[in-house]
Amino acid sequence: MHIKSLLILTTAASLFAVASARSQVVQPTPGVPGDYVLPDGSAKKLVQDNCTVCHNLRNIVNSNKSAQDWDNTVNMMMAAGAPITREQGEQIKAYLIASFPEKPRPKPAAISGPVQVKFHEWTLPTPGERPHDPLAMPDGSLWWSGQFANRLGRLDPKTGEMKEYPIPIKGGPHGLINDKDGNIWYAGNWGGHIGELDVKTGEYKFFPMPDPKARDPHTPLFDKDGILWFSVQNGGFMGRLDPKTGDIELFKPNGPDGQQPYALRFLSDGRQPWFSYWGSNKIATIDPDKLELKEYILPDPRTRIRRMGVTSDDMIWYGNWATGKLGRLDPKTGEVTEWEGPSGPQSQPYGMTVIDDKIWYVESNTRPNNLVRFDPKTEKFQTWQIPNGGGIVRHMMPTRDGNIAMAMSGLNMVGIVEILPGSSN
Repeated sequence: MHIKSLLILTTAASLFAVASARSQVVQPTPGVPGDYVLPDGSAKKLVQDNCTVCHNLRNIVNSNKSAQDWDNTVNMMMAAGAPITREQGEQIKAYLIASFPEKPRPKPAAISGPVQVKFHEWTLPTPGERPHDPLAMPDGSLWWSGQFANRLGRLDPKTGEMKEYPIPIKGGPHGLINDKDGNIWYAGNWGGHIGELDVKTGEYKFFPMPDPKARDPHTPLFDKDGILWFSVQNGGFMGRLDPKTGDIELFKPNGPDGQQPYALRFLSDGRQPWFSYWGSNKIATIDPDKLELKEYILPDPRTRIRRMGVTSDDMIWYGNWATGKLGRLDPKTGEVTEWEGPSGPQSQPYGMTVIDDKIWYVESNTRPNNLVRFDPKTEKFQTWQIPNGGGIVRHMMPTRDGNIAMAMSGLNMVGIVEILPGSSN
C-alpha cells in the first residue's frame, strides 16, 4: 500500500557561515543520575556509581535489551572507558539482564521473492567496539568505525584478517568515507573534529570544528570536486572541509534549534548536498555556490529519517523511522510517496542503500532485524531475517561487487550480504 502527497513547503534562506583553521577539541559533558530508580540487586550500587559518568539512569531504565544486548552494552561501556574492572562488568551484566529483561518487539515479516542472498559475518577483535558505519573500499576491503573503542578497523573478507587503527585522541568515530587516494576520513562524533587516516603510514590528521557548539560531526561525504561535506547532528550544523587547505565552513540552517542534520546524500550532479533532519519532518539541500537553503516539509509531522538513498532517476528514498514506512521524495516536483513497511509501524527502518535502483534497508526494531528489498518498478517487497539478530544495522553501502556491506553495532560484528548469481536484482 502506498500513499502520495504534494503537501510540501519549500523555503529559501541564506545560511550563516563560520570559517576557521583550528580550535579546541570538545569533550562530552558528564551526565547525572537523574530521578530514575533502579531495582534492588547485588550490583545496584555499581551501576549507580559507574554507569552515570556519561549519561543518566534513563538510558538503563527505559532500555529494551536482550541478554545478548546487555552483554554487548556493558562491553561497549568498558571499551569507552567506564571505570570498572572485568569482574565488576560481569556483575553489572548479570544485574541488568535480571532487572531489565527484554520486552516483546515486532516480529519480522517474512516475504518471499526472486532474490537469493547469503550472509557473511565477522566478529570484531575488540569487545564492545559498537561498529557504527561500514565502508566498502574499491580494493574489496571492508572498514568500520569502532565508535566506543575509539578506533578504525579493516577487514579482508577473503582471508578474514583484521587490523585496527586506534585513534590517539578522543574521537568516537561515526561516519566513514574514503578519498580518491584511498585514505579514510571519519566524523569524530565525540571529539568535535573530522579525522583522516593515511592508510599507508597509519598516521592520523585532525581537523577540529571552528565552533565548539559543533561538537558531534555525524556523516561525511565527498562531493565530485573533492570537498568533504558533513552533518553535525546535535550541534545543528552542516559543514564542509577543503582537504587542500584544512579550512572548515559551518552552516547553521535558519529556523529553530533541535532540527539535527543527519543523513547526507548527493544527486547525480555530485555537488549539491541533500540532507535530512532527525529533529523534524524535513529534507533540505544547500546550493554550494549561493549558500542558500531549500527545505521540503514532508506531509506526516511524525516523520523522522535515519538514512537516505538515491536512485539513478535522482529520486530520494528514505526510511521513516517513526512510522515504519518507506518513502520517496521527487526533488523536482516535491511529490512524496510512501509505502507501508513489511513489519509495521514500529519496525524502525534504519540502515539503507541502493543497488541497481533497488532499495535495501533494515527494520531495526524487529527481533531479529529484517533485511528488506523493495523494487520501485513492481512496488514489491522481499525480506530476510538477519542471522544472529542483526543487533541494529545503522548503516549499509554497496561493495565493489554489488553486494551489501553492513555494520551490526549491537553484535560487535560487520557483515556482507552476498546477492547470489542468478538472482533477478
